[in-house]
Amino acid sequence: MSRRIVAIGGTIKPGSSTERALAISAAAAADEGAEVITFDGAYMAGLPHYRAPDWTEQHGRELIEAVRAADGVILASPGYHGTISGMVKNAIDYLEELAQDRRPYLDGRPVGLIVTAFGHQAANSGMTTLRTIAHALRGWPTPFGAAIKTGPGSFHENGTCLDPSIQGQLELVGRQVAQAAERFA
Repeated sequence: MSRRIVAIGGTIKPGSSTERALAISAAAAADEGAEVITFDGAYMAGLPHYRAPDWTEQHGRELIEAVRAADGVILASPGYHGTISGMVKNAIDYLEELAQDRRPYLDGRPVGLIVTAFGHQAANSGMTTLRTIAHALRGWPTPFGAAIKTGPGSFHENGTCLDPSIQGQLELVGRQVAQAAERFA
């Protein structure tokens, strides 16, 4: 049976290293037989701040319903100023709409984590933040999380990864989410 994985992440810059990293991880999950739906930076940029005055219950509905039906989740954020981006955090805040579900938030779901940054400190502190969020939302962070230092030369213009070590880490995250989703079922 195919497992459903929701991949959430990116930046406002199309083709950012975070979106490319997420795409590699999502492809690895798909290679394991998972059905993957991605919510990228363009989608997240269109979300108003959760529960702000311009927010309505229709905002983020696709994201909420996809996560509600998901067997696993992959979260990817750039590391900004020692933590995750506000745009990614805002998308995660929309998961509050799952609080009253029979299976609230990310309960019982594997959660793969990816942070991309220009330095190791931001990548590692961002990873700590994502792990804390996954635990707070009752998710099961995969054993491996990819906290990767990226920069010019990490990815080709077509999105392929130029560093085999980074490629392997991103694929491992996707595989672990898909395999854990199968086992949790």
